[in-house]
Amino acid sequence: SIISSADKMSSVLRHCTKFTPSGFGSLLSGNCSHGRTCALQYFVSSNRYSSSKIKVDLDSSNGVAIMQFQSPPVNSLSLDFLTEFAINLEKLELDRGCRGVIITSAQPKVFSAGLDILEMYQKSPEHYTEFWKAVQEAWLKLYGSTKVTIAAINGSSPAGGCLLAMCCDYRIMADNPRYSIGLNETQLGIVAPFWFKDTMLNVVGHRETEKGLQLGLLYSTPEALKVGLVDELVPEDKVLSTATETMTKWLAIPDHARQISKSMMRKPTIDKLLANREADITNFVNFTTKDSIQKSLGVYMEMLKKRKS
Repeated sequence: SIISSADKMSSVLRHCTKFTPSGFGSLLSGNCSHGRTCALQYFVSSNRYSSSKIKVDLDSSNGVAIMQFQSPPVNSLSLDFLTEFAINLEKLELDRGCRGVIITSAQPKVFSAGLDILEMYQKSPEHYTEFWKAVQEAWLKLYGSTKVTIAAINGSSPAGGCLLAMCCDYRIMADNPRYSIGLNETQLGIVAPFWFKDTMLNVVGHRETEKGLQLGLLYSTPEALKVGLVDELVPEDKVLSTATETMTKWLAIPDHARQISKSMMRKPTIDKLLANREADITNFVNFTTKDSIQKSLGVYMEMLKKRKS
């Protein structure tokens, strides 16, 4: 089961490695420890990591892993999805044969629709705590990865889907007028937390983030390119191949130099969440359990039901 796998992973990491949640800890100490090798032997048995919601194929010839989201209908970021996502990223982080990760969707027309509203509606405070820890962990693993990370965005990517894309080093999106991307939380009556804000701020700057967050903007593909939310627009059938070509350029840079440069840029943002993790969870639980927020989420879910019918 997912939980038992997570427990095993945690146990191995506790006993075998000093690897940090952000992924950058190993850069400062230089050589890999014997413990990290121990963890490697535990995790890497083949070049394919299988889980029910995520498929990962690692090409041993170039060190590039393609991670496909396969959680129909819209790759919602449920507790199970986020747990699998973090575990798979951890496996790849510990795999010396992996140098880069491309994340994309196996579902047509959608990259990820964002956080699963069902995880935030009419559940216990304990459940909200567990869920938010998983959201934090997924962000820490992806934003703090030492690997080259490229988002091959082959569909719409609102809210949490946008967050995952922004965590990557480079973003390539399908040039389709039906697709959009952005942190649109305020449209649902909820608020993007400070580390969502910080991630967007680091990508598009202060003024665009202020507008985007307050208005809950979903940017069309040309708008996303114009403000720098994505780096490149390509035809829909070229998204993955372009990501693979782009990865080659990034991997031409010596890993150690690139990793330290990435760490210099991202470590302050990561440290800010690590220093405020418990307070952030408490804020989320207090906010989500408010009657007004539960009511807003209920209205939104009713609207979704009407759309489906």
